[in-house]
Amino acid sequence: MNLPVFDLHCDTALALLGKNLKEAGSLRKNNLHIDLERAKNLAGYCQCFACFTTPYMEQWNKTSPIVVFERELATIQRELDKNKDLIDLAYTPRDIEENAAAGKMSAVLTIEGPAGFGFDPGLLQDLSLIGFRITSLGWNEQNPLTGSHVTGGGLTEQGQEYVKEAQRRGMLVDVSHISDEGFYDIMDITDAPVIATHSNSRHIFGASRNLTDDMFRQIVSTGGVAGFNMCAEFVGENPTLDTACDHILHFMELDPSGKHIALGGDLDGITNMPSGFSGVEDYPAFAQRLLDRGLDKHTLMDIFWNNALGVMKNCCM
Repeated sequence: MNLPVFDLHCDTALALLGKNLKEAGSLRKNNLHIDLERAKNLAGYCQCFACFTTPYMEQWNKTSPIVVFERELATIQRELDKNKDLIDLAYTPRDIEENAAAGKMSAVLTIEGPAGFGFDPGLLQDLSLIGFRITSLGWNEQNPLTGSHVTGGGLTEQGQEYVKEAQRRGMLVDVSHISDEGFYDIMDITDAPVIATHSNSRHIFGASRNLTDDMFRQIVSTGGVAGFNMCAEFVGENPTLDTACDHILHFMELDPSGKHIALGGDLDGITNMPSGFSGVEDYPAFAQRLLDRGLDKHTLMDIFWNNALGVMKNCCM
């Protein structure tokens, strides 16, 4: 079942840099999970491209996260410029709709971990002008803004300032990777929809990266969405497309409207995926399996496209 796909999270920008962080991989055609040659066969496509950074990069690669951030952003900009016949950068939801109407794909810039600009809320205005529309507060580390799902620990005073400034600038705040304490600290101060770009149901599979039922309900109460993550470690033991469907169907039990569920595949940031899914080209198979499991086409259209677009319309005009 070929539906348009709006995916809230991938790590393709970093993957294109290669293991040495110096390569110039092609977005048009590659051996990664995402390329434009495969994506153009979908009924429509909007991909949020994360610039991922963490302080751990100093240990892993002996490279500053600030340098990595700059390289990722340059890579996305270069590849979009080279492939203008297929894809354009979208600054607004209207851009996404106009691109789709013209038969073009859209790219949206997002931040996964603010280590790449020193966790500085004062830089969010400039980043929003560049085109960044979603930001998390970190990855798996304890940082100046918050603790993570690995470390625990809630928002700092600087973290509270970061959330408020991001929302003032029309950027969606992403709670994927955050600690449980940090999640609820954000809920206490949010003035806008909150999203989890790539997080599943902890009820179905008890990974700390997944959302509890209460967390999902809290996201729903803000008007936000949870994007389903294809990482096998967050889906289940030896997962299949049916295991993936179980997460979506559980969220549907908590929110029968189906208006707060989206896609956030984490493609090119993961190694193992449910059997039956190997890349962007397999989203139609996932849609078909959800249809087989009882969801109607209208609900699937919401999950695959409308819900992510709708939450951006509420925040990112």
